[in-house]
Amino acid sequence: MDLQKFKHIHKIHVRNYEIDWQGIVHNGNYLLYFEVARVNYFKEIGMTIDERLITGSIKIVVVRNEIDYYNPATFGDELTIYTRTTKIGKSSFACEGIMLNERTKVQIAKNVSIMVWLDPRTNKSTFVPDDFRQHVRTFEGSNCTIQELSI
Repeated sequence: MDLQKFKHIHKIHVRNYEIDWQGIVHNGNYLLYFEVARVNYFKEIGMTIDERLITGSIKIVVVRNEIDYYNPATFGDELTIYTRTTKIGKSSFACEGIMLNERTKVQIAKNVSIMVWLDPRTNKSTFVPDDFRQHVRTFEGSNCTIQELSI
């Protein structure tokens, strides 16, 4: 786990309603935590998060989510989520997230999400836009593999 590669950090406090009958965070909530951190990451790199995503004039869909659970989180824990884009292809890109308990520094979970850019009229995959590529390139530097487009 090389946290040096991560330039984005987001913190979340576990709330009481996110706990299951075992007294730990319900497994589905971890994906929500990673999603919140990822959207915050997109804002930080300079991506415009606005009504175009809500109305569907820009479509980015998650096509795969992988999560590895290492240790449980419990009510009141402060979780630190490290997020980065690791790869941009022709029409898809991958983000990685690492979640730690802020107090103990114990790793809670790891997430890899694959997202695809869609043409909003056809719902078919389309090229990842150049402005997104540039935002990631500027923010991540050499920590991200970016496939150059030859159109």
